[in-house]
Amino acid sequence: MKQLWAPWRIDYILGPKPDECVFCLPSPAEDEERLVLYRGKSCFVIMNKFPYNNGHIMVCPYRHVMAIEDLTPEESGEAMSLLQRCATILREHFHCEGINIGLNQGQAAGAGVREHLHFHLVPRWNGDSSFIAVMDEVRTMPQHLSETYKALAPKFKKLAQAAP
Repeated sequence: MKQLWAPWRIDYILGPKPDECVFCLPSPAEDEERLVLYRGKSCFVIMNKFPYNNGHIMVCPYRHVMAIEDLTPEESGEAMSLLQRCATILREHFHCEGINIGLNQGQAAGAGVREHLHFHLVPRWNGDSSFIAVMDEVRTMPQHLSETYKALAPKFKKLAQAAP
């Protein structure tokens, strides 16, 4: 029998499922619980609750839009700026050797939440898709989500303080 430890999954399994969009954010009072790292003018940064790798974060517009062509110039500009800043933070904190940055637009493209556009940033290291992933389609997560949040939050707080 194969077993993997993924303690963050129990909250999803046992907890109530939201009726509303997971990317339409309520008040900032819920930011730590929802893993929101940064709130900008038109976009925000949030950790993925079901990550592919440690440090998997997303950049999302506040506005509930499905397609990149529906973004305003302000939203597009802030999203790109945040993608650049996030890449820098991930490299500095995780010492990753690469970063997958992408957008899955539409269900056919693999979007898990197709109704609300979101960009993924996934830190990568040489060999992180080791034999365990190849042999059994399994990934290991060396750090709990709450610990990753606590480590990244101060870096994004500095980003918020530096914003105009």
